[in-house]
Amino acid sequence: MIGAGISGGPRGLLQAFGEQSEGGQIRGGVLLGLLPFVRPYRRALGAAGLLTLLSTGGGLLIPLLTRHLIDIEIAQGDLAGLLRRGGWLALVMLATYLGAGGQSYLLALVGQKTLYSLRARLFEHLQRLSVAYHDRHIVGVTVSRVINDVSVIQNLLSEGLVTLVGDSILIVGTVVVMLLLDPRLALAALAVFPVMVLVTVLFSRRARDAYRETRENVAVLVGNLAENIGGMRVIQSFAREETSQRRFEENNWRNRTAHVRAMSLSFTFLPAMDFLSVAATCLILLVGGMLVTRGAATIGTVVAFMTYVNRLFAPIRELSQLYTTLQSATAGGERVLQLLRSRPQVQDGPEAVDVPDIRGGITFRGVCFAYPDGSEVLHDVSLDVQPGETVAIVGPTGAGKTTIANLVCRFYEPSAGSIRIDGRPLREITLRSLHGRMALVSQDPFLFPTTLAENIGFGSDNPERGAIVQAAKHAEADGFISHLPLGYDTPVQEGGANLSTGQRQLISIARAIFVSPRILIMDEATSSVDTMTEALIQKALGYLLRDRTAIVIAHRLTTVRRADRIYVMEGGRIVEQGRHEELIRTDGLYSRLYERQFVSNAGA
Repeated sequence: MIGAGISGGPRGLLQAFGEQSEGGQIRGGVLLGLLPFVRPYRRALGAAGLLTLLSTGGGLLIPLLTRHLIDIEIAQGDLAGLLRRGGWLALVMLATYLGAGGQSYLLALVGQKTLYSLRARLFEHLQRLSVAYHDRHIVGVTVSRVINDVSVIQNLLSEGLVTLVGDSILIVGTVVVMLLLDPRLALAALAVFPVMVLVTVLFSRRARDAYRETRENVAVLVGNLAENIGGMRVIQSFAREETSQRRFEENNWRNRTAHVRAMSLSFTFLPAMDFLSVAATCLILLVGGMLVTRGAATIGTVVAFMTYVNRLFAPIRELSQLYTTLQSATAGGERVLQLLRSRPQVQDGPEAVDVPDIRGGITFRGVCFAYPDGSEVLHDVSLDVQPGETVAIVGPTGAGKTTIANLVCRFYEPSAGSIRIDGRPLREITLRSLHGRMALVSQDPFLFPTTLAENIGFGSDNPERGAIVQAAKHAEADGFISHLPLGYDTPVQEGGANLSTGQRQLISIARAIFVSPRILIMDEATSSVDTMTEALIQKALGYLLRDRTAIVIAHRLTTVRRADRIYVMEGGRIVEQGRHEELIRTDGLYSRLYERQFVSNAGA
């Protein structure tokens, strides 16, 4: 099960891979790194900025027009002036409404376009990253980068920043207009400002930790759920349902507690801000009423100030909540940029060229391979495969057989030595050209959750149904496919759950036959199938291996007896080589392995 070997399950898994959210500050480097994804939409953002200024300016102008309307037109009974001033007020309100609506539309448009382009770039980059990267990283974490982190970045790149600018302008503009309109009432309204700043700072600090905790607990909960669903068969077979339920409930309770704590902060902060807003309004009424009774202020001015107070506190509330959103977005942005900056360990060099065709000769000379942790898997391996030959590589588990297949496919680079195809160094052939002329049939074949026909024709953009059926017939797969109710249009369930292991392997072989590769790699293709299916696979291989260079990695030695040459590996070295009959006569490792399997099969 996922994370079974890491203390603490999914929580320990997140810690082990450094995936827990950081609590750092908002960093400008993230914004600069993400800027290229927004630059194509700078005109739309500029227009949104102008509309923000329009709606902000209208919001500042409306109370002033209302003040004049009350103090002049209404006070003097000027009906014509009232209609004129009311018309202007209606136009300003309409402009403010249209500006706010247009700004929201443009920001949503820019956000979705940025979301689209960023996810497309991430997926393109993930396909260019070497297999080694995907071997080291959890699939769920990578999916989280493409889906969750990009979603919060959308808020940072579009709505968040423009809201930050718009609200800041509104706050500063409101304070300036209030001071110019009546400094005494402005001071009364701003008397609660220090308390408001203190409350906002305290909330922001507490909210940062609270919302970070909620994100961590959600990740743990999802990880635990995925772990248990993926291992449901093991859970049920060992009768561990109650233990799994208990563990899930513990994570679920922590998640619930964290969210309640975060919501409690919001439910405390928002009423506190509302209370301060009411307090400021009361001060305006008190001070303004005293000034009006003395003739030092007008009713229109007091009404305008009450409107400004309401407009002042709304953006402050938004900015305090936006702070946590921006922190989350910058944390996600850092992780996305880190992924985009990951360089493929295997990539085309400046001397790499496309090869129109290859004959299929493969040469290893003094090849060594070590993993990043320093553990060496291959030691000074040299072998030759002539074009059209079938070469088998056998040996005990951990001998390095699959590593050779990975190196031929250039999923990894050798630590030392050279690998050549038709005498040309592997580095001088582009990856696309190389992979387009070879096929890999692995021990655990992967089928996509689409139809059987689309899985077989995966190697072509527009596969013909006739070619698909022909490939299935050569792969001995047409028999079971034809008996399915939907035939070749049968959908494959996730993980190929509606097919047996042998059927999935036959589909995988049909997929390889369909692309007609010059080089074929068979990696333990018959190790997990029954004897009857193995016979079908051997028959299919009789066609697939014809006139092709093939490297057959096998655990069942009965499948390699007809190979042109057999290399026997042990401890990352080639210890024997020859044909089946020759190796049996030498009474070496191959002979012992063959005898052990023969005795085991006879006993079975």
